[in-house]
Amino acid sequence: MEPLDDLVTRYLSPAVTSHCENSSVEFVVDGREWMRRMHELLTSLGPGDAAYICGLQMDPEMDLTGRRPGEPGYEPLGDLLAGLAADGVDVRIILAGAVVSSSITRPTIGPFHQNVTSAHRLRRRRRDGGKPPLADRVLLDWSGSGVGSNHQKATIVRRGDELIAGVGGIDYVASRIDETPHQRLEVQGARWGWHDAGTIIQGPAAADVWRVLRMRWIGAVNLPRRRYVWPSVKGLPVLNPPSVAPEIEPAPPQKTHEAPGQACQILRSVGPWYIDSLLPWERRHYGDLSPDGVREIYHTLVQAIGAAQRYVYLEDQYFHEYPGGDHRFELYPHLSAAAARGVKVIMVGSGTRDPVESGPLINGTVNHDLQKKVIDPLPPRQRRNVGLWRVEHLTVHAKVVIVDDRFAAVGSANLFSRSMVGVDTELTTAVVTAGDSVRDLRVRLWAEHLRTPVADDLRPHLENLDLAIGMFRPEWLPPRAPAGSWRTPGMPAGFAPLESVLTFVGPA
Repeated sequence: MEPLDDLVTRYLSPAVTSHCENSSVEFVVDGREWMRRMHELLTSLGPGDAAYICGLQMDPEMDLTGRRPGEPGYEPLGDLLAGLAADGVDVRIILAGAVVSSSITRPTIGPFHQNVTSAHRLRRRRRDGGKPPLADRVLLDWSGSGVGSNHQKATIVRRGDELIAGVGGIDYVASRIDETPHQRLEVQGARWGWHDAGTIIQGPAAADVWRVLRMRWIGAVNLPRRRYVWPSVKGLPVLNPPSVAPEIEPAPPQKTHEAPGQACQILRSVGPWYIDSLLPWERRHYGDLSPDGVREIYHTLVQAIGAAQRYVYLEDQYFHEYPGGDHRFELYPHLSAAAARGVKVIMVGSGTRDPVESGPLINGTVNHDLQKKVIDPLPPRQRRNVGLWRVEHLTVHAKVVIVDDRFAAVGSANLFSRSMVGVDTELTTAVVTAGDSVRDLRVRLWAEHLRTPVADDLRPHLENLDLAIGMFRPEWLPPRAPAGSWRTPGMPAGFAPLESVLTFVGPA
C-alpha cells in the first residue's frame, strides 16, 4: 500500500489544507439517496441545533422522501424547515441571485426569479398560525460575477457541537429525486432521468464547509437593499428582509472522525470581485479573500490530472466553454497532456439536456472545445486515448473527476473555466485514498452507466481496472480478454445489462 503522505503530495494541491485521516468522506450517488440522507440529518435536529443550506435553487413544496402532494405522509420541505425553526433549530437558507436580475424591478434570468418567489414563500411559512419562523432566515445572494452565479450547493447541520456537511451538485428540487435505472421521470413527453452525486463529511473538514456558509451569510446580510415586483403584495417588497437573524458563530472545534488511509480537501472557486451593483465604481473586492480570487478547485484538479498514470474519468454537464470563462484556467490542455502520456481520458455526459435549457438532446458530436483543445494537439495514434460518451435519456448533472482509483473530486464545479476561475462560485470535496473508497465509487458509477447490477460474480471484474476500462473502447481491453467483453451479456461473468444507454460520441 502506497503511503498516504505520498498520495497527498502527488494528487492534492499544497496550497490547500489537507485533512489526513481525521475526517470521513462518504460518496453518495443520485438524488433519491441524497435526499433521504438530508431528510435524516434535518429530522434528527432539536432545540439549540443548527441547519444551514445554500444552493442555486430550492422548491419549498418538494418532499425529501419523494412523496407527492396528496399522498399520505407528504411534507413540503418549506414546512419541515419552518417547523425546525419554530422548535428552536437555527435554520438559515441562502439562495442564489444575480447582479443583473436582482438590480432591476423583476428578476427574470435563470432560476433567480423563481428564487425570489421561493424566498418569499419560505419567509411567510407558518406553523399552527404562529409567527413565520423563517421570516428573517432566508436570504438572496447576488454577489459575485455579473454573468455568473453563486453555484455552491451545501447543507451543514450542527447537532450539539458535532458538524455533518453535505457538499455536491444537488439542489432541493423534486426532479432530482431519481436513481438508477432512471426510468421514473419524463421531459417533453419522453423518458428522462437525473444523475447526480455528492459527499457527506464529518470531522474537522466539516468545519471548512461551515466557514464557507458563514462567509456567505455575512456577505448576503451586507448586500444593498433591492426591491422586486410581487403581484399579490402592494408596493415593492425588498429582496432581503430589513433585519435578519444574528451572525453565524464560528465553527465549534471538531473531533477526529477516523478515516484510515484517506485525506480530503474542501475546495472553493470564488472570483476576485464582490459585485452587488450594476455600477462599476461600486464594485469591490471581498474583504477576507485574496484580491485575485480563490481557485482551489482548479489547482487541485490540475495537480491530480497531471499526476494521472492510468485514467482520468469525468462526469459533467458541460464539456465546453460558456460565456464568462477565462482561457488561462481551462482544464483541456491538462487533459490533452495526460492523453499524450498514454493516460485514458474518459468523459461521460448527458444524452438529454437539463429541461430549463433549450432543446432535449446534447452531446451528439464532439464539440469544438474538445476537438480543438484536447484532441487536435495529440498525434493521431494517441487521439484514441480520449473519448466522449453520452448516457441516453439522462441529464448527467454530476460533477465528478476520478483519477487512477486514488483521487476523486465531487462537488458543484463544472469542467468549464467559469467554474474554475470563480465566475460561478463553487464548492467541491477532493479525496485521496490508499484504500478502496475511490475505486468503489468508480465501480458504482460504471455499473450504473452499463445498467448492470453489481452481483457478487461481477464485482471482481469491475474492480479489475485492466478489464473494466475496456468497457469504453474494445482496444483498451487487456490482450487475454474475450473480444465480446462488456458488449455481450455474461462476458464477463455476471454482466447482465438491463439496457444499453452508454453511447460513444467520438473521436473515432
